[in-house]
Amino acid sequence: MARICLIEDDPIMGESLADRFLLEGFALDWFKRGAPALQALREQAYDAVISDVRLPDLSGEEVFLQAGGADAALPPFLFITAYASVDRAVEMLKRGARDYVTKPFDIGELVGKVRQLVGPAAAAAPAAAAGVLGASPAMRALEAQAPRIAARAPTVLITGESGSGKEVLARHLHALAHPQRAAPFVAVNCGAIPEPMIEAALFGHERGAYTGAERARKGHFEQAEGGTLFLDEIAELGPPLQVRLLRVLQDRRVQRLGAESSVAVDLRVICATHRDLRAQVAAGAFREDLFYRINVVQLALPPLRERPEDVLWLAQRFLIEQARRLGEAPRSLTPDARAALLAHRWPGNVRELRNRIERACVLSSQAVLSAADLFDGTATRAPAGELPTLEAFMAEAERSYLQAVLQRFDGRVGAAAAALGISRKTLWEKSKRYGLRADDLPAA
Repeated sequence: MARICLIEDDPIMGESLADRFLLEGFALDWFKRGAPALQALREQAYDAVISDVRLPDLSGEEVFLQAGGADAALPPFLFITAYASVDRAVEMLKRGARDYVTKPFDIGELVGKVRQLVGPAAAAAPAAAAGVLGASPAMRALEAQAPRIAARAPTVLITGESGSGKEVLARHLHALAHPQRAAPFVAVNCGAIPEPMIEAALFGHERGAYTGAERARKGHFEQAEGGTLFLDEIAELGPPLQVRLLRVLQDRRVQRLGAESSVAVDLRVICATHRDLRAQVAAGAFREDLFYRINVVQLALPPLRERPEDVLWLAQRFLIEQARRLGEAPRSLTPDARAALLAHRWPGNVRELRNRIERACVLSSQAVLSAADLFDGTATRAPAGELPTLEAFMAEAERSYLQAVLQRFDGRVGAAAAALGISRKTLWEKSKRYGLRADDLPAA
């Protein structure tokens, strides 16, 4: 993780820069005067220095020149300057400084410059510390359950709205179950395969089993041998196929269409649906015996609107994903974009969020994405009566931020408090007020 030395005496600008760089995943030490910053530069290593030219004691250029004395190895310096001081900043470039920005400047642009300066030491996304599935309590609880389920449950049912991440959870269980070997993960959308073809697709067929079957073919059950078969939208299977599926799950044997005998299969079966299967059973649309067979372990994924802590966590992951795909530096989000993401109700869940991030990364030429890039300025309003108050929004933002910082410092309260610029006591009190998990706050 890249560590930044920030030297800025303006409390408003300094706080804004500190908050942004911490949110971007950098470690950061903020100094309001040049002398203590100079001492810190002599005692510890930094990946980059951001310094205002004008400071109350030493000037930014004096810090730069004194820190570089006696052939000391200097980290890249980037100056913040007013228009009237541009000549001084340019002079520092001639002496070895790397870049400067002129007030007023875009913080996202500054973040981009720093990322280019630190190169491979660039900040790790803070989201990565939150876990594999998410930062919210609900997703962290699922992640805590996952290893035991992956080791012991041959059949799992995952429920949740469309687009909420059911296949992501299924793949996580699969990865936990097969950490050291390549095992097949076969995903099948039961609602996407035409009914006349789905039986052969699932169970396979022998040559000549039906018109057009010119050669024998393994079905998805046999293809997933030794791994995981993920049956999405399981409620879309018709009654005859439900009977066959029940038999396979009971006997762990598959008989291809047109075959005279069955073959044993060893695999995990994960079923998923956005429907209420109990209601389907009551209505006679889903077999009760099959329901109990697949519902030994049920994992319920809440919709994205019920886990706001995951919105910015996921957005950051998708920004990084798109940067890798497009071969460019990761984009960042303006404050109004973050606010819009948190205010949106996400009827399409995680799938909609991914789509909006991908679309914005393709269409926008800016390094920092705004709310208009994500929503075209039309879709950021929550339905009437559902928009959180400013107090509630700020409280949730503070809670999520505190939790992310604690996670990044592995629960070390002293280090987290220092990074936040508050006392340990204040951090404890805020954590207690927001009901942060006890394991976020070990004694430190």
